[in-house]
Amino acid sequence: MQYIDNVLFLLLLIAGFGLFFKSLKEIYRNIKLGREINRTDHPSERWKVMAKVALGQSKMKKRPVAAILHLFVYVGFVIINIELIEIIVDGIFGTHRFLSTIFGDTLYGVFTATLEILAALVVIAVVAFFIRRNGLKIPRLSSIDLKGWPKNDANWILLIEFALMMAFFKMNAADWLLQQKGAFAAHGSFPISSNLIAPIYESLGFGEGFLHFIEKGAWWFHFVGILFFMNYLYYSKHLHIIFAFPNTWYANLEKKGKFNNLNSVTQEIKLMMDPNADPYAAQPESAEAPAKFGAEDVFDLNQVQLLNAYSCTECGRCTAECPANITGKKLSPRKIMMSTRDRIEEVGKNINKNGKFVDDGKKLLNDYITKEELWACTSCNACVEACPVLIDPLSIIFEMRRFLVMEQSAAPQELNMMMTNIENNAAPWQYNQADRLNWANDN
Repeated sequence: MQYIDNVLFLLLLIAGFGLFFKSLKEIYRNIKLGREINRTDHPSERWKVMAKVALGQSKMKKRPVAAILHLFVYVGFVIINIELIEIIVDGIFGTHRFLSTIFGDTLYGVFTATLEILAALVVIAVVAFFIRRNGLKIPRLSSIDLKGWPKNDANWILLIEFALMMAFFKMNAADWLLQQKGAFAAHGSFPISSNLIAPIYESLGFGEGFLHFIEKGAWWFHFVGILFFMNYLYYSKHLHIIFAFPNTWYANLEKKGKFNNLNSVTQEIKLMMDPNADPYAAQPESAEAPAKFGAEDVFDLNQVQLLNAYSCTECGRCTAECPANITGKKLSPRKIMMSTRDRIEEVGKNINKNGKFVDDGKKLLNDYITKEELWACTSCNACVEACPVLIDPLSIIFEMRRFLVMEQSAAPQELNMMMTNIENNAAPWQYNQADRLNWANDN
């Protein structure tokens, strides 16, 4: 019977991790649909940024209460999953509390006690987050961007984390009581479960057989729950648990507000400035088709921008800081990232179904993100500054506005007038150069 449990455990382990890596492979393929971009410069600085922002959570401190609660969940969940190593070894080989043989009783007692304290902090934080998200009317957590699946997704994650932690406590409480009865060797220290959960079991008169059932049932629930959570990440905003690290490493290190030049435009200018160039010369057959100016769909964005979309935490800090959104404009930087990810996911499903992308008649521009949203942006970089994982919504907005102006000549009338004045008068104002300083003589 023991071997059946071990085989079943191994099959679930292989299936769970197999599906997880299959999902990661699909995400990697979807990100590679974007244009290549070189973000490998200054590697030492990039490692420092990743350690500071992704690992050190440095940008969370602006909201200290939320930062502390998030730290509880972040540190607790990461450290508690060290126990997954023990679960895997115990499940495959049929051992019990394998790490106790590695650490020794004293160190293992400290280890298990630390896990319990962290698990308790995770429970407190999860409950607080649930109340905060559903009971308190915080604008950025109750906006229209989060209606439907985004809101449900956040709640499901909180419920899953709560269930996993409670299973952890139930398992430890039953284990501790069985240790007291001599059914298990005494290993570990359980300050939370032995004082809060175990007395409940004793008051209900649970016998040794039922305690074994609870311990093993909670153990299996915890293991299967971890596998479920791991594969649920593919569909969840909590994918940032994994992608926050590469996203911060590949972040733009240039000064905020510095826009990139288009290589296609640069080449055209070089051609115009070359006195020996023949503008009417035919392109060689092997020459690549000219690149689009700006972005119309996810294929036109670069790979880091697509990684940004997968890394978005949907926290709404960007939208809360956006002056356009604050003044009632339609723009929401969070929605820009969510719409980009939605489009990537739809393209990915299209590829899965057809083996390659088949034109579905949709584009990121207009079908997911409207012109009104794009032109509401003031390019102030407030959203970029606010993001806790260094996502850059402005770069996507800017590329799509480039497409509208340079490919479709669809700039707003005010912008067209300004550019005409610059062309004719070398200034945005409708005055010729000779009259430009007349205002100084007016009293």
